[in-house]
Amino acid sequence: MNNQEVETNNGASDPNHAGKRHPGGLRGQATMTLQTRQAQKLMRGRTRRDNSNKPAIIGLTRFATLMRWAWRAAEFDDPWADWLLIRVHDTITENRDSLAVLQRQIEERLSAMSNVEIAVAESLEPLEIPLNFSTPYGFLGAYLVADYDNYARAVLTARHVGLLGRDDAERQLHQGGHLVRSTFHIPAGWRYRALTRDSVRRQPPKAVEVAQIMGWPPQEVVDKITRAPIAPSIRKPSTNSGTREEEPQA
Repeated sequence: MNNQEVETNNGASDPNHAGKRHPGGLRGQATMTLQTRQAQKLMRGRTRRDNSNKPAIIGLTRFATLMRWAWRAAEFDDPWADWLLIRVHDTITENRDSLAVLQRQIEERLSAMSNVEIAVAESLEPLEIPLNFSTPYGFLGAYLVADYDNYARAVLTARHVGLLGRDDAERQLHQGGHLVRSTFHIPAGWRYRALTRDSVRRQPPKAVEVAQIMGWPPQEVVDKITRAPIAPSIRKPSTNSGTREEEPQA
């Protein structure tokens, strides 16, 4: 038996055999590096268990969970979920642009000193945080936190070298942090209620009740004319669609 026959028999070079097999699932890896405590707080958020005297703050982890539920609901033809994806995507885009403007303003201060070159400070022990999200919106939220981390480094550097006063630096850190926190707060009141676009058209009592809380989705969303640039494919309805009240499984 020659080598060609061996390869054909074990299937390694047989095109018919290869056509019957399928590649395994893809698995990637992503890591975010944070260098400021301010950004770390946005990652973690704050629960009432942390401080019962202060309101809870949704961090990246909770935001990613809420958006995972919305993503799954959008797959099942929930127009409120699709509407939420649009609002979150638009806000992330706008607030990343706003953070970029704020950072350029600080960097202009740092580079304005003649004969003095100021490098933005870096952490001696940065945090390496693995990002394990099941939908794109967890990663989009992480990009926003990463942008804020870079901005915070620039602000803290400007404060350290005397180009920003303490109060001014705190104000700017709060301004940038608000862009992140306000984004993560958008899905706070959203809940999966097993409604579909057909529910909007028929307007059963449960749909009316939800609309009283969240409003009716715009008609272009109901008609699927407008969807978020990043959104799941909508599954075909099943015979038992719309009967479950719990969040869809990830």
